[in-house]
Amino acid sequence: MDLNMDLNAPHSMGTTIIGVTYKGGVVLGADSRTSTGVYVANRASDKITKLTDNVYVCRSGSAADSQIVSDYVRHFLHQHTIQLGQPATVKVAANLVRLLAYNNKDMLQTGLIVGGWDKYDGGRIYGIPLGGTILEQPFAIGGSGSSYLYGFFDQAWKEEMSREEAEQLVVKAVSLAIARDGASGGVVRTVTINSEGVTRKFYPGDQLPLWHEELEPKNSLLDVLNASSPEPMNI
Repeated sequence: MDLNMDLNAPHSMGTTIIGVTYKGGVVLGADSRTSTGVYVANRASDKITKLTDNVYVCRSGSAADSQIVSDYVRHFLHQHTIQLGQPATVKVAANLVRLLAYNNKDMLQTGLIVGGWDKYDGGRIYGIPLGGTILEQPFAIGGSGSSYLYGFFDQAWKEEMSREEAEQLVVKAVSLAIARDGASGGVVRTVTINSEGVTRKFYPGDQLPLWHEELEPKNSLLDVLNASSPEPMNI
């Protein structure tokens, strides 16, 4: 192991964030691994942040950058709500995120997905990738795990999904990314937003589906070491 690492060198940052529209609202989902290079700094972080009562944001990239953008947007939206006397729309929130991201694009390393519901447009998803552009999409995926999911979403996503179908799709997609992407892991968190309000759900890692060649979760390293060795294959 090399102990002479350059602590000032740029670190690779990874995650998996997803936003999906369905008939009546949106579902946001994310894994919970915060990594600093090869070191897992936090295995149970919450990457889905509240902006207003009806709008949330999924954060990827630099945790510090995404958190400060979220804090500024939350502050400005609070002022906006007081001045107008009603909640901000999803479009307003997303464009405010876009404005901050674009004006500071040379200093920020963060990609965001804004999702929510309002009485004017219903459920909406906006992707704001690195650089500060904005794209309204029926579904959006981001982070290092997204490269494993584009083909899956092309096949699995469909219009007018039910709430249950959308939630199952998000959980399945994040678990697939966790299986392939070393920078994604931990638990899966989802936030469902519709006219009735907001519902948060939590899926522990040992309750996620296992995919090709994944090992079953163990309580500790000793469980793995004490397990009997597999039988040799007869040829």
